[in-house]
Amino acid sequence: MDYEVGYGKPPRHTRFKQGEASANPRGRPRKNLAASLVEGLNRKVVVTENGRRRKIAVREAITSQLINKSATADLRAIKILLDLIKDAEKQAGAVPAPQPPPFTAADEEVVEQLIERLRHQILSEMAAAATNLEQTPATPAPVHLE
Repeated sequence: MDYEVGYGKPPRHTRFKQGEASANPRGRPRKNLAASLVEGLNRKVVVTENGRRRKIAVREAITSQLINKSATADLRAIKILLDLIKDAEKQAGAVPAPQPPPFTAADEEVVEQLIERLRHQILSEMAAAATNLEQTPATPAPVHLE
């Protein structure tokens, strides 16, 4: 045998043949963007708060900075914070659509009485208008020629 076998040099008869599938055909799996983002946001950083140092997650540091900037009337920070709050409430289902209160039987009765009063008032106004037309003689409208 004219080939030296050792570290990083396996025997030729045990190597993968050309075109043969390896044990790991796709290679090392890569992380997707969402997994990388979550990992980065959960990483701990050292912050100094009120003269004391402590470790908090990056996401907690970002939110506290955003809240502090919003408190100083930074309009961009306020808009971002309000958008985040809306999204969080929407995901949590904390903002249900306002439901009108159901009508009770008493409410229905009041509505019916109101409709009847309006109907009576409209009919009496129509009758008064009709009698006014009958009492006033019809005069032709003046014609303007220019």
